[in-house]
Amino acid sequence: MGGHLKNPTYEDVCRGDSGHSEVVEVVYDPEMISYQKLLDLFWRIHDPTTLNRQGPDIGYQYRSVIFYHTLEQKLEAQASLKKIQASSAKGREIVTALEPATTFYRAEEYHQQYLEKTGGKSCHFF
Repeated sequence: MGGHLKNPTYEDVCRGDSGHSEVVEVVYDPEMISYQKLLDLFWRIHDPTTLNRQGPDIGYQYRSVIFYHTLEQKLEAQASLKKIQASSAKGREIVTALEPATTFYRAEEYHQQYLEKTGGKSCHFF
C-alpha cells in the first residue's frame, strides 16, 4: 500500500523503489473489537522507533505506518501515537507515519502464509 506503481508484484515492493509498504489489511467488525484495541495491538507487536526497519528487514517498504480510511480513524491514530510517544521508553522517538489508505494489493499466493511455507515457527516480533 502507499506506493506509486499500479499492481506491484511482491518483487517490486521488495526492491524498495515502488514506494509501497508491506502491510497487513485488517478487516474487522467494530461490534467485536474497537479500532483503539487494534491500535493498542499494533504498538505492541512491532518497534515503532526504528526508521524503515522491522527486525532484520530494512528498507522503506518496512517502515512503520498506519493507513487510515476515515477521519475518525485518523484522529484516533493521532491520539494513540501521541500517547505512545509520551510513554516511550527512554524518550525514543516514534517514527510511525499516518497516511490515508490507498489501494491494497495482495501479495502473490507464494508469499501468503509465508512462515508456514518456509518452516518458520513464529514471527520474530512475538
